[in-house]
Amino acid sequence: MFKKALLALPVALAVGATAHAQTPPEDVLQGLIDQIDSTYLTQSEMNIMMMPDNPALWTGMDGEDLFHTPRGPNNVSMEACDFGKGPGVLEGAYVELPRYFEDTNRVMDLENRIVHCMTEVQGFDPDDPAVTRRHGSGSDHMQIQTYIAMQSSGMEWNNPLDHPLEKAMRDAGEGMFYRRSGIADFNCHTCHGQTDKRIRASVLPNKDVGEEWTKAISWPAFRVGHDNVRSTQHRIRGCYWQMRMPRINPDGDASIALMSYWTDAARGQPAILPDMKR
Repeated sequence: MFKKALLALPVALAVGATAHAQTPPEDVLQGLIDQIDSTYLTQSEMNIMMMPDNPALWTGMDGEDLFHTPRGPNNVSMEACDFGKGPGVLEGAYVELPRYFEDTNRVMDLENRIVHCMTEVQGFDPDDPAVTRRHGSGSDHMQIQTYIAMQSSGMEWNNPLDHPLEKAMRDAGEGMFYRRSGIADFNCHTCHGQTDKRIRASVLPNKDVGEEWTKAISWPAFRVGHDNVRSTQHRIRGCYWQMRMPRINPDGDASIALMSYWTDAARGQPAILPDMKR
């Protein structure tokens, strides 16, 4: 991995030279650490040290190739897709998701929007592995998600709440965040309502501390323990499993509603994209 990173250094520098408002994720994280005394932000010295060599950066570079390559039965690249700021415009798009899209009459997150672009713009069959395989650094989904997200690093979370459906989804997500349910009578607030709560050795983020919460929701991120880049939808699925609740549908409105509330709770904080997590 480190040998590969050294070989890619000229490419990484070239990408950085052409970037606009994006801030290196390690600089975003350090800025947050400098602002507050947070055990959550500083609990992994190794991850902080490795941030400049984050394997997710490679995943994003692979995603850049996929994004710009004509693919699918229609032989069209994803530059024809609108992620909220017009076809092919990615800078700042991710931090304004989930959002309402008129062409689907739905509030969509990045994962669902990529599915829409693959099937409706590029012409992939919904059952094609490129569409259905969504987890792991080697999947098209994770590579494309990481590349798109990287174009918003350092920018403030700012998902729009202008459309009635955007407001409704955000409010539904708030209800889900605080509603106790399942066999263990858990909710999201159980783990994320206080400072320095832990699951075993891991310090958990407090939703009401913006500097902590922005790191908590900064996905895609390389999970060291999984040796893979993971998405927000993957994290939601993991949280529901840990709360012993039924598996949540990544294509349904429930997961997007929860994401809408998560993002609104971090509003105004800079995104760390891509991040590294335990």
